[in-house]
Amino acid sequence: MATTAAVILFVAVIAYAVLGGADFGAGFWDLVAGGSRRGRRPREVIDHAIAPVWEANHVWLIFVFVLLWTCFPEAYASITLTMFVPLTLAALGIVLRGASFAFRKAVFATRDRRNFGAAFAVSSVLVPYCFGAVVGGIASGRVPAGGKAGDPWDSWVNPTSVVVGLLVVCLDAYLAAFFLVRDADRLSDETMIAYFRRRATVAAVAAGVAAAVGIVVMQRDAEYLFDGLTSRALALVVLSAASGVAALVLVARRIRRGARLAAVGAVVGVVLAWGVAQWDYVLPESLTVSAAAAPTGTITAVLVATGLAVVLIVPAFVLLYVLDQKSLLPEEGVPEPVPGPTSP
Repeated sequence: MATTAAVILFVAVIAYAVLGGADFGAGFWDLVAGGSRRGRRPREVIDHAIAPVWEANHVWLIFVFVLLWTCFPEAYASITLTMFVPLTLAALGIVLRGASFAFRKAVFATRDRRNFGAAFAVSSVLVPYCFGAVVGGIASGRVPAGGKAGDPWDSWVNPTSVVVGLLVVCLDAYLAAFFLVRDADRLSDETMIAYFRRRATVAAVAAGVAAAVGIVVMQRDAEYLFDGLTSRALALVVLSAASGVAALVLVARRIRRGARLAAVGAVVGVVLAWGVAQWDYVLPESLTVSAAAAPTGTITAVLVATGLAVVLIVPAFVLLYVLDQKSLLPEEGVPEPVPGPTSP
């Protein structure tokens, strides 16, 4: 029963890593798009891509916290008590990001749009970095068992957390670039297809470098995870790397079909490799899945509720994404003002 709950929890983590990751990555490209004139068209494509789904993607994050809290309360207590700083920063970033994205589409003045746009873009990088730092702290064994608080700073300001945080930002940017190539294709905008194709290539190289550096860092700082990644999870590491190379080749040869799926496979492979390498610990070398599990009655009730939620929510998600991909959803906000000749 505890294993089933852990597997479902991890499926939700993967869903958030892919859907939420692409969402945050789009914010990264918004941040580096340039001034109001140069970045106008890329930002229009980004708005068109994420406007219908950016709120829906956070459902998976809520699902992860609810499952962790109810099915593995000891681990939930240890993680939230130890990691309250990065988790608070991430929560504030999510609120700031959502509010800024909504207000940017509702105001007319160029200066206000820039301010809200900057807040949206910066928080799009802050949030995934904080989540990556939390994962790094957990994976490197810096969260104690027993519902106790660990070091509030060393737990997420350490070599593994820093490199995993940067890796998550790179993976999000990488994933988003492939999704935005597809969205530019839907808009029949060849200029933007080439624009995001170049960024997908750069992000893929950056993610590959971050992953390689991460392996070296983990060998010294997170030995249990390193041993798992180089043994029982090695096939997933190789599969992830192969998917990343395949996505890169497809996008470089301008073969659009399959590139996005290969990019998703690369990210899913990374997250799966982490889960398998850490198994069967919730907190490496101190708290196993079975030891952390809530009473059987509680987990049973949660799994029944989860089944009902899947029946109710998944069809709605499928309908949302189908309508979005077929461009059947209305545009939001007011039109973007055309920059004047003196705008930077």
